[in-house]
Amino acid sequence: MSRSFDTIQLLIVDPQNDFCDLPPDWHAVNPATRAPIAPSLPVSGAHADMQRLAQFIRRQGPHIERITVTLDSHQRIDIAHPGFWQCGDGSDVAPFTPITAAQVLAAEFLPRDPGTLPRVLDYLHALESQGRYTLMVWPVHCEIGSWGHGIHADVLAACDDWQLREQRAVRNVFKGMNPWTENYSAIQAEVPDPQDPDTMLNTRLLQALASSDRLLIAGEASSHCVRATTEHILRFLPEIAPDWTPARVTLLTDCMSPVSGFEREHAAFVQSMHTQGVQLAQSSELSL
Repeated sequence: MSRSFDTIQLLIVDPQNDFCDLPPDWHAVNPATRAPIAPSLPVSGAHADMQRLAQFIRRQGPHIERITVTLDSHQRIDIAHPGFWQCGDGSDVAPFTPITAAQVLAAEFLPRDPGTLPRVLDYLHALESQGRYTLMVWPVHCEIGSWGHGIHADVLAACDDWQLREQRAVRNVFKGMNPWTENYSAIQAEVPDPQDPDTMLNTRLLQALASSDRLLIAGEASSHCVRATTEHILRFLPEIAPDWTPARVTLLTDCMSPVSGFEREHAAFVQSMHTQGVQLAQSSELSL
């Protein structure tokens, strides 16, 4: 691609250690126990994705006006973490267990705190009415302050060098801190909590993204957080900038991968974006 754009922004969705299939020599060590710390929700291919993304930032950084990094940021107790739930017989709920409102009503799964049951059911009904996701109990991941919450080392180093060279700070956007709603998208939680403005539409981020002539998107995972964020951008950005079109978005398809078992969702997402006019590109072939 040879066209030159006036303002190019790069949006990196959740390039975090817990989502990367890092080799053992990239793992951390618990200083108290000396036990190794491995990524808790590794996406197959994500380590190579992030290395390609880091190379892209180093190669094309002078043409990038702004970099925004979103960070999945969770508490240990979270409606999508195992510690929140128990089976009807009191046993633990395994990670990667989907839970529906019907199953909770049948007492197949229950919140460990019985007092939260009405709120949990309200949430599940609201989530399922949208038809986008079923609640998934994920392994504890991207816990705030943990090594897994941190950014992939190559991407972090490339962003650090970009900041020093361009004398502009990377914008960091935290999402997922509210334990009562899933927050795949950096634009809005799946079910916004009316008591928590951080779960509602992030108009400040949308306005910043709308200022770009071209928006590049990369990150993990393409089946979930990249997908949800991009879908919300296409849905809500025209409300901020009526002249904005999907053709101004480019997905760096070799800098994102799906969660294992969700390859179909990844393929459907990429095809849907292409149909709507979003550009698809390989980072190694893209020239800004």
